[in-house]
Amino acid sequence: MNTTTVHLSPEQVENPVGAYAGFRRQAELPQVVLPGLETPVRLVTRYADVKAALTEPRLVRDRTTIAAAQAESDPQDELMATVFGAFPAEYAKYLSGHLALFDGAEHARRRAPLTRAFSTRRIAALRGFVERTAADLLAELAAKDEPADLLGEFAYPLTTHLICELVGVEEADRPRVRAWIRDFAFGDGSRMAEGLIGIVDHVKELVARRRAEPTEDLVSALVHDTREGEEPLDGDDLVSVVVLLVNTGITPPALFLAHGLLALFDHPDQLARLRAEPQLLERAVPELLRYVTMVRIGATLYATEDFEFAGTALRTGDPVTVALLAADHDPQEYGESAGRLDIAREFGRGDGHLAFGHGAHYCLGAALGRLVTSVVLDQVLIRRPGAALGAGRDELEFGHWPADGFHLLRLPVRL
Repeated sequence: MNTTTVHLSPEQVENPVGAYAGFRRQAELPQVVLPGLETPVRLVTRYADVKAALTEPRLVRDRTTIAAAQAESDPQDELMATVFGAFPAEYAKYLSGHLALFDGAEHARRRAPLTRAFSTRRIAALRGFVERTAADLLAELAAKDEPADLLGEFAYPLTTHLICELVGVEEADRPRVRAWIRDFAFGDGSRMAEGLIGIVDHVKELVARRRAEPTEDLVSALVHDTREGEEPLDGDDLVSVVVLLVNTGITPPALFLAHGLLALFDHPDQLARLRAEPQLLERAVPELLRYVTMVRIGATLYATEDFEFAGTALRTGDPVTVALLAADHDPQEYGESAGRLDIAREFGRGDGHLAFGHGAHYCLGAALGRLVTSVVLDQVLIRRPGAALGAGRDELEFGHWPADGFHLLRLPVRL
């Protein structure tokens, strides 16, 4: 077994060519340490292997089910401690008990009601709200006659408004709930605990209200979703679901919108083509999802037994992580144009990329993400043909996330 360990830098994690190109050529999966962590993990980088890993029943997310893994150090524990260690235990449980960390029947039980609640009808009904909210935010920013920060002043507020609408936060409560979401999800970090406490306590109140007086929102759908033979979600489960939506439905999509817009500014030929041929928007959305792949590194998986995977002998409890960005730039899947942004790219069946994951843990918000991306590209770039980057490319500010690469801190754009 290859015991050489590579310590990846943030620059390597976010570079779809670099180290990943060499890793794909190796017979065995490379053993790496992700930025900011200490525990080695086997990294899967080839597209076919990533898809296989995400559907391999002998690779699970819940480490507590593997007795042999308990004495070992763990990258997932390190990451959770780094990100969530400062929260009071009675509130942190709503972060550690979310869908991404369950497998099999327990994952299916928790996911089924949410899958039903994220119906095609409910997502389609949100288009008008997204369009109005995006238009209002952009109009307000354009009126200032100076470059607007399309991350902090547009993408974050847009996704925050959308989650409040989806969940069913009442109008009178939205200003304070949005403030809590900001503090928890994308503020300066000084009030993260206060933000989470506010969100959790409000969701508990909202669940109680919707039990007595259901409406058409997602919380009502979850509270009153009962199926014969299914164990319903309890109160803590319901709170965890909404916290999961806040945790995954604000910052990741907002960052993707900013990085997606930046990718088009970085490729003026592709931006010009999109503006000249707006009918290509339908293809541009999945191509940007592939090209950017905002979640570069997936959740940690653990071997439930000794077996060989992708040419590598795994032992029970060994941690394995998928590099989604590397997979989405794999020449074996996309040919010589894998590293090129092509808004006219034609994909086969399915998504054509792994930006939303694959298998049982496929992103529940994928359809909503596609809808929001389409609206934003239309309103920011197509309907505003003069929109352009409002600072030099080398002046843009980025910040590093643990176990990941760099993410935009601001995106100044002249509207």
